[in-house]
Amino acid sequence: MHTSSSSKRSAFLVPLLIVMSLMFFWNMSRNINDILIPHLKRACQLTDFQSSLVQSAFFGAYFLMALPAGIFIHRRGYKAGMVTGLLIAAAGAALFFPAAEIRYYPLFLGALFIMAAGFTFLEVTATPYISRLGDPGEASSRLSLSAAVGSVGATVAPYIGSLLLLHKEDIPESAIQNYTPGQLQAFLTAEANLVKLPYVSLALLFFAMAILLIFIKLPAIREEEGTGRYTFKDILNYRHLLLGVGAVFCYVGAEVGIVSFLIRYAQSLRIPGLTQQKAALFISLFMGLVLAGRLGGAYVLKKIAAPRMLVISAGGAFLLVTVALLAGGYGSLFLLALIGLLTSVMYPVIFTLSIDGLGRHTKTASSLLIMGIVGGALVPPAMGYVSDQVGIRWSFIFPALCYLYVLFFAVKGYHIRIRNNHK
Repeated sequence: MHTSSSSKRSAFLVPLLIVMSLMFFWNMSRNINDILIPHLKRACQLTDFQSSLVQSAFFGAYFLMALPAGIFIHRRGYKAGMVTGLLIAAAGAALFFPAAEIRYYPLFLGALFIMAAGFTFLEVTATPYISRLGDPGEASSRLSLSAAVGSVGATVAPYIGSLLLLHKEDIPESAIQNYTPGQLQAFLTAEANLVKLPYVSLALLFFAMAILLIFIKLPAIREEEGTGRYTFKDILNYRHLLLGVGAVFCYVGAEVGIVSFLIRYAQSLRIPGLTQQKAALFISLFMGLVLAGRLGGAYVLKKIAAPRMLVISAGGAFLLVTVALLAGGYGSLFLLALIGLLTSVMYPVIFTLSIDGLGRHTKTASSLLIMGIVGGALVPPAMGYVSDQVGIRWSFIFPALCYLYVLFFAVKGYHIRIRNNHK
């Protein structure tokens, strides 16, 4: 019996490691966006609003593709979903080469959208696959471990991205303005070409992993029978779920908005010696604290009730944003990075509270909550617009307001209230 259990465990080990490696690389690729924003801002001569559309293209793909990806995986299986996701992501990453060649920003955005569409397939596949890959009693620990692996990728991404895409010493904007037309063209072309190596490498990596997956035998996981239809009519009666979708929107929007403009905000402080490359370290610190919070979150949530934990996290994040903007200097950058620790537990808590009491509607509700991550596509452009009009500091009002909404959900919004529309 023990031998059988051991052989089963070892049979699941290889596919588990494969899926975790996918999570590492797609989280790493996703968080390079925070470096891509200031890089493309210069290479394509963009405003803050225009550069923020990097996140709109990326998270917009998640919003639009979450349900189609779920339907595809339901029909074709987890392995087909992973292979398809990798091939789509590879195609998107490869498009960075022609986009850099002609330095055409809309093509960069199209490449990001396609890449993110592939990641959507991977993300919709990975969580349920890992949860069913082995002993059901150990599903939570497997998911926690895989989330931690993904967070490691998210933490190292800004640092690696800064080395590849940003300069060791910033080139002053005044110096660029003094370039002759020929010098400016050569400089901007060289800037755009910096994306070729990292993104073509990612394209080759994703393609190689897709081919590898085709030839590796993965355990077939049978879905439990039940109502898997994507019908939203009934769940619209659950007020706490709808408010929970708003909380996911705000949580994701605030986090993506902060890390998207952290380098830009650091530049506005005009701290001597603080280059873009060094400022990127604060994004790595933010993501590193997210990782630390996720590792410790499982223990903390055993000691503190979920709604109370969300009150502490959202209230603390709101205070940190507010104090950071009043403080200025290095202190404000450390305070903004510290928000990563507080946001680390927000998503699982919001998710759990939102689906409470939904019974057979839980799977459909989960799809609706995943769509809430469109906040990552909409909050950064709002911040970019305000930054262009009145300055980068004022744009951080949006993350502050987002955390206030999450605080409302933690205090009052999560209470189960069902509108009964039946006759």
